[in-house]
Amino acid sequence: MKNFLVIILLLAGSGYLSAQRGWELGGMAGVSNYFGDLNSNYGLNHIGPSARLFARYNFNTRLCLKFAASYARVAGYDSDSDNTFEKQRNLSFASNIFDGAAEFEFNFMPYVHGSAYNNFTPYGFLGLAAFKFNPKTKYEDKWYELQPLGTEGQFLGQEYSLLQLGFAYGLGLKWDINYDWSINVELASRYLFTDYLDDVSTIYPDAKDVQRLHGDIAAALVDRSGELGIEPPIGQKGRQRGNSKDNDSYQMLTVGLSYYFGTIRCPSISNYY
Repeated sequence: MKNFLVIILLLAGSGYLSAQRGWELGGMAGVSNYFGDLNSNYGLNHIGPSARLFARYNFNTRLCLKFAASYARVAGYDSDSDNTFEKQRNLSFASNIFDGAAEFEFNFMPYVHGSAYNNFTPYGFLGLAAFKFNPKTKYEDKWYELQPLGTEGQFLGQEYSLLQLGFAYGLGLKWDINYDWSINVELASRYLFTDYLDDVSTIYPDAKDVQRLHGDIAAALVDRSGELGIEPPIGQKGRQRGNSKDNDSYQMLTVGLSYYFGTIRCPSISNYY
């Protein structure tokens, strides 16, 4: 990451890259996936839809600043796991995610809208995202919001926030159809500052305490191993329920179009690239 930032700073100070400036607006659609406690084997069993809208400002042929608003649907199920404990744990979740991100983008090749030669480039980006999520699970044919239920023993008013931050990073490809329009393909990842995207992180609480604070449904959703006929259920107080040392993440693979509103300025001879 340090080398990536050094390259960006060096190129930002190069006068010969100032031939192109302007905004692009675009939209993309594709798929999303989640990695975390309920998908620890990095499976692709529950791909969801994803969509993005973005505004990108081109400082030059290499550097851009992009603002993006995204939607993703993610899910995870212990029933998919090859790990015996996880399969017996029998937890699951699904969530809609809405996020907004600011990202610095670096073109690995000089990219000039309308050029016959520099009209294609792979690119990388790095930034910060804020996102809203709300994990739910299905129990007895009904969906329940998990955060208010304190399934890991959170006291009333001390539940994790449903608005969180994360690092935004990824790779993409873009190429011109013509001067105005270009195609974008992008793999965007979010490494989150929370481990509760899936409502699983630490240890099993005392189910009786959860029942007293949040009710019978909350107590039932703390430990769902009994639904598989496992006796005694595995959710003993203090036993590991999740892995709090590794935060959750989600990814979006999208493809779409952007429209360029900027101008191409002729560089001086001494600054020609």
